[in-house]
Amino acid sequence: MKTAAPRSRLSTLTLAALGIVFGDIGTSPLYAFKEAFAGAYPLPLDEARVLGVLSMIFWALTLVVSLKYVSFVLRFDNKGEGGVLALLAFARRITRGNPRLQAATAVIAIFAASLFFGDAVITPAISVLSAVEGLSVLSPEFTHWVVPLTIAVLIALFAIQRRGTGSVGGLFGPITVVWFLVIAVLGGMSIAETPAILAAIDPRYALRFATAHPMESFLALGAVFLTLTGAEALYADIGHFGAGPIRIGWFGLVFPALTLNYLGQGALVLRHPDAVSNPFFLLVPDALLLPLVILATAATVIASQATISGAFSVTQQASRLGYLPQFPTQHTSASERGQIYIAQVNWAMLAIVVMLVLAFGSSTNLAAAYGIAVSGTMLLTTALIAIVAWPMMPRLRPVLAVGLFVVGAAELLFLASNTTKIAAGGWFPLVCGLAIFTLLSTWKRAREAIASSEASRRIPLEGFFKHVTDVPIVPGTAVFLSADPDCVPTTLMHNLKHNKVLHERMLMLTFTTGDEPYVDKDERLDLHVIEPKRIYQVTLRYGFMQSPDMMEALALLRERGLNLEMMETTFFLGRSTIERARKRGFFTWRRELFRWMQRNAPGATEYLNIPADRVIEIGTRITV
Repeated sequence: MKTAAPRSRLSTLTLAALGIVFGDIGTSPLYAFKEAFAGAYPLPLDEARVLGVLSMIFWALTLVVSLKYVSFVLRFDNKGEGGVLALLAFARRITRGNPRLQAATAVIAIFAASLFFGDAVITPAISVLSAVEGLSVLSPEFTHWVVPLTIAVLIALFAIQRRGTGSVGGLFGPITVVWFLVIAVLGGMSIAETPAILAAIDPRYALRFATAHPMESFLALGAVFLTLTGAEALYADIGHFGAGPIRIGWFGLVFPALTLNYLGQGALVLRHPDAVSNPFFLLVPDALLLPLVILATAATVIASQATISGAFSVTQQASRLGYLPQFPTQHTSASERGQIYIAQVNWAMLAIVVMLVLAFGSSTNLAAAYGIAVSGTMLLTTALIAIVAWPMMPRLRPVLAVGLFVVGAAELLFLASNTTKIAAGGWFPLVCGLAIFTLLSTWKRAREAIASSEASRRIPLEGFFKHVTDVPIVPGTAVFLSADPDCVPTTLMHNLKHNKVLHERMLMLTFTTGDEPYVDKDERLDLHVIEPKRIYQVTLRYGFMQSPDMMEALALLRERGLNLEMMETTFFLGRSTIERARKRGFFTWRRELFRWMQRNAPGATEYLNIPADRVIEIGTRITV
């Protein structure tokens, strides 16, 4: 009886992981193998090339997914959370004594996160589009309906995001299990007709293809890499499920099912070369094609859901780490802490995804844009893992060096191959990633400049109120938000300077974000009494995956005996703005970009959930 509960819990988590983690990589068979022989750089169709490409696919899945991510990278979680920004927070603690390495680590992680956003808008477009394209296989008359139906599915998908995945999350796992079982059976049936295709598991076929046709094999890597898209989700979603369920799901079902389906598609095109136009859907007889299209559409919606949720999480992490403004975040599940919704991100993504579908029109055209962002993210993740793992595993450094070199070299080849598709559409995720990196780095740099300017003018909090005894006292409670708990809040100084009064009760309130993903409630509040029943300093600690909430903070204070009557309380917020440049220079545009971002950023009142009629905002201008 003691082991029943843990086993049941493991089974539940594994089923849920199948529905969320493997959706993207699990729908790659819809388009990946096809792109090698019918994509932007189609290979001549013969047995040697088919076996060579399939061998490359099998060993790419083995090396990058099974070895790198499932067996190794999942070991490096930041107190349960994964992903490049969680890894950045982890790496900052390790590199604290080396400022240059810490700065380089930040650049690597932020650029990887920026590329992720480019991937996040392409994934829903190519996944749903490739599934709906199955209708054109059913009948050419449906071809002109593919794009409209795809857009309709995507609009419905983004429209329900505010409801969260909690209500339908129980369906994701079973549907995805059915999907993997179906694609495994389809592949297995095709292999049974052409068992010689199993020889592709031998790595020598990949080596022979590479040596006999080096340029063709190099170009084919771009298509082969499409089989790996979604591998980053295995690491990013470790916080929701843990490493164990992800490993069980991968080795127990996903990897075998993908291998069987890719081999089955290869066997089909050897028997019927015309099937290369859409080998996935042509694996089934006509009578079963429509049910397969419906199942594929459901699977791609689930894959897209995981990517959209990932974009919300990355945005939240970037905000907490100081690389973006703070966005109001809605938690859509009471039980799953990672299920969140950010309206601004959701609707911006929908607009971009719809434009992509309209601009590219087919999964083949979109495949040219897909891959370069993911390959870049994977390579940067390998660099981050090297920075983190090297000081943590001194005894295994020889093995670590060899493993990282092999994986890094393979990912560098994938990235190089994908660069050949820049003109055909690969420019989009690069432009998207560079634009987002510029936004993230500009916001971080400007906020650091503002913080440095304010720090030079700060006054220590200790002993300050002993020197302002002759100031008039007015009734009520004032809450001053402060960036530094040891210094007098800037808003208090401005209020004292201009209004020349102090309130009968005052709280200096500081919200801090740590390098850990979550902080428990019993560790959140630190209350320091400066003057009994009158002046308090309060620090509230949050993890980078949590959202500060003023109402929650007031509830915690009530538990500590400090009750604030809302109608007698005024919240003083500060807003520091960088002055326009007096002389235009090469980087003046970044100053103006920050000012634009700040004007359009959500206000602290909305973000912190403070009643708007109880807020006074004090602005300052800073010259840097």
